[in-house]
Amino acid sequence: MKRIEPNLLLAITTGIALLLLILTASVFGQPGDALKYAILVVVVVVAFIPLNAMFRKRMGWDRPPMIHPAAASTAAWASIFPMMVMLSAAIPVLWPGHDYGLLIIIAGLWFGVTVESAIKARQAG
Repeated sequence: MKRIEPNLLLAITTGIALLLLILTASVFGQPGDALKYAILVVVVVVAFIPLNAMFRKRMGWDRPPMIHPAAASTAAWASIFPMMVMLSAAIPVLWPGHDYGLLIIIAGLWFGVTVESAIKARQAG
């Protein structure tokens, strides 16, 4: 069995945490916002990846993937992304009845960063 690439695993875990955030925001947020949250995440992630690549290219920045096989500590630091999204999923439970669109956008950007890292790792290796 082949190993899953660590950057891909990071993107998958962040995506699952983002799904948890969408579910908790839909259940504990304002009624009728479930579809809005799902569309918002898709738009943010789909727009973030190409726009960030364009701006990086224009500015001359070249970032490597987040997790490097040679440095094990990068995996520990990268685990902050799914942890922050999971902690964000607790906010609608603690303070129900609000609109959590901005929280969804921020978590979508964090997910976009991990997806971009997985894409870079796949292109590099």
